Amino acid sequence: MLNPVDRNSGLTPEQVLENRGRVAIFIDGSNLFYAALQLGIEIDYTKLLCRLTNGSRLLRSFFYTGVDRTNEKQQGFLLWMRRNGYRVISKDLIQLPDGSKKANLDVEIAVDMMSLVGSYDTSILVSGDGDLAYAVDAVSYRGVRVEVVSLRSMTSDSLINVADRYIDLDSIKQDIQKNPRNYSYRPLLGMGFADESEPG
Repeated sequence: MLNPVDRNSGLTPEQVLENRGRVAIFIDGSNLFYAALQLGIEIDYTKLLCRLTNGSRLLRSFFYTGVDRTNEKQQGFLLWMRRNGYRVISKDLIQLPDGSKKANLDVEIAVDMMSLVGSYDTSILVSGDGDLAYAVDAVSYRGVRVEVVSLRSMTSDSLINVADRYIDLDSIKQDIQKNPRNYSYRPLLGMGFADESEPG
């Protein structure tokens, strides 16, 4: 498991947080979804926002995702996201020749990161996509501090190399996952051992 890496050597975690200033969060929804699958967790998006902000002043949190307009469950999820602190940027999924569906939002992420420079001091990019390395490099040259948060096995080295700080999702998964349901055990009458579990 990789520990958070900060290129500002000699700074304590507290000093790093003080230096963050205003924070803007850019989440590649598809990348995060597959990272969560790899980790075997379900993301609690309220906890995620708290963990990423970590006491800093939040300018805005963007969530980029492909959408299937016929998927009512997904529409409900995105509505919840909009009402709970996220600005949702979506694009219709396109069906590929192999039958899979995809929507690439790299351009939207890059444009938003660039266009908001001057409004925020620290960018937190939740993605491992190497295609975003050029945008990260560009905002860094404009004086923005960039933190990349993603699963190491799904993260391009080029993206880590241009970030000021890298955090492996595996190292914070306990802070951002939904709590597993509590199970209660009822002894069988007259027996002294537990019955099948049932959600508490």
